[in-house]
Amino acid sequence: MMTDIEIAQSVQMKPITEIAEAAGIDGKYLEQYGNYKAKVDLSLLDDSDKKDGKLILVTAITPTPAGEGKTTTTIGLADGLKRIGKNVMVALREPSLGPVFGVKGGAAGGGYAQVVPMEDINLHFTGDFHAIGAANNLLAAMLDNHIYQGNALNIDPRRITWKRCVDMNDRQLRFVTDGLGGRVNGVPREDGYDITVASEIMAVLCLSTSITDLKERLSRIIVGYTYDEKPVTAGQLKAAGAMTALLKDALKPNLVQTLEGTPAFVHGGPFANIAHGCNSVMATKLAMKLGDYAITEAGFGADLGAEKFLDIKCRYAGLNPDAVVIVATIRALKMHGGLAKTELGSENLEALEKGIPNLLRHVSNIKNVYKLPSVVAVNRFPTDTDAEVELIIEKCRELGVNVVLSNVWAEGGKGGEELAKEVVALCEQPNDFTFAYELEGTIEEKIEAVVRKVYGGDGISVLPAAKKQIDMLTANGYANLPVCMAKTQYSFSDDPAKLGAPESFTVTIKNVKISAGAGFIVVLTGDIMTMPGLPKVPAAEKIDVDENGRISGLF
Repeated sequence: MMTDIEIAQSVQMKPITEIAEAAGIDGKYLEQYGNYKAKVDLSLLDDSDKKDGKLILVTAITPTPAGEGKTTTTIGLADGLKRIGKNVMVALREPSLGPVFGVKGGAAGGGYAQVVPMEDINLHFTGDFHAIGAANNLLAAMLDNHIYQGNALNIDPRRITWKRCVDMNDRQLRFVTDGLGGRVNGVPREDGYDITVASEIMAVLCLSTSITDLKERLSRIIVGYTYDEKPVTAGQLKAAGAMTALLKDALKPNLVQTLEGTPAFVHGGPFANIAHGCNSVMATKLAMKLGDYAITEAGFGADLGAEKFLDIKCRYAGLNPDAVVIVATIRALKMHGGLAKTELGSENLEALEKGIPNLLRHVSNIKNVYKLPSVVAVNRFPTDTDAEVELIIEKCRELGVNVVLSNVWAEGGKGGEELAKEVVALCEQPNDFTFAYELEGTIEEKIEAVVRKVYGGDGISVLPAAKKQIDMLTANGYANLPVCMAKTQYSFSDDPAKLGAPESFTVTIKNVKISAGAGFIVVLTGDIMTMPGLPKVPAAEKIDVDENGRISGLF
């Protein structure tokens, strides 16, 4: 059996000019990065008078080590829509080098539902993440230089909130002391690094709607506080212009293709457990402008990625989704029912029945909280039995939601045709899209709304330090922003060990901080880290290159 990278390398890609032409992108808007990648100029949005296409979100159950296949389903669904004669575009996030070399490996789909060139997409691509890292670290350098050069803004070095970043899993850098070596080498202080995808600049880039909007958001970023507790911004450090100069090309969406030649935007990559977890607003808007159907995804389970896509991204960008696909596997649901990963190969209706409530809570949230039409896509594995499939269909039918079997990993677009037909039908249904909360409430009320309505919890417990932060943010006029929940992706609760659909739990709020440039309040629960570490056996150990430059081991 071929690996993902071997499948990707076996397919002859079309020149990106051909893909652009098929998508209706005139050559004057195209900035090529070699033969198979290009950036698309943002002016295309203003110049096009085409009516926006339908917007479909692909999300999933709570993730498990058994895997769900959300990106694979997104790509296969798009190829399926193309096969049934629809004009379709995909919009995905760019993978981070940290997970590529860490546990997860590549993130460009799998099997016969991939975006290519997968090696480029998983590695340097068009340099967007490098630009984001450079802009982040320029701000850090200007901040420390300002303090070194006399500190006219009266910044308290103990209250700096801005960290440096690097797009690699490097636990050694989580907490560092820098500025050592005497007076000429800076002011000594405790510091730390985030992974680039956790940088606020990543979130800012993905929510910006123009270069002007990008510059204004960058200038609002809070880097720390003065000795008398006043916030200090990137604008006050006069850094926003230079940061925008580093990011002006990174703001343009990247055009690539699926294995079947469907045009795809791959742009931006904020994590969904610590940021809003969606590709850029510009890529989504361009996909809707060019396609009659735009398929996008949001990270992790629907309680994280979909919640933020709907409550943050759609709210800011004025998007109204037409349908939602919720991806599940029988294997993963059996893990939620208490089975070990080694026991998933044989039929176990009892474990499946125990795990299905996880899926049903996500389905109910999309239908009853957000009021959107949805379908469950079950990624079928050879070990799944007919009885197990029938059980899922029966349980979802009770909620009035259809289940479609998806075989896109093995068959590409052909295995996604049934799902495509269901999605087309859903898009014709009227919907009454509603947010989980309105912006007018207090910060605590908004957090509580997400915990009760989306997670199924009993409420929140706010630690004293977090309460003080909430009071300060409210006093500084930030109470009317949406909340971005940072919590484990492995459970509806803040405890990764609580699988399935836990009940009677409260979520502990440990830290609350402002991302004023992105325009949301980050609420930290549980043990969330903004700099992952490598596992005992990193994926990097298996990656190699032969004498012809052909990469292997990047799965």
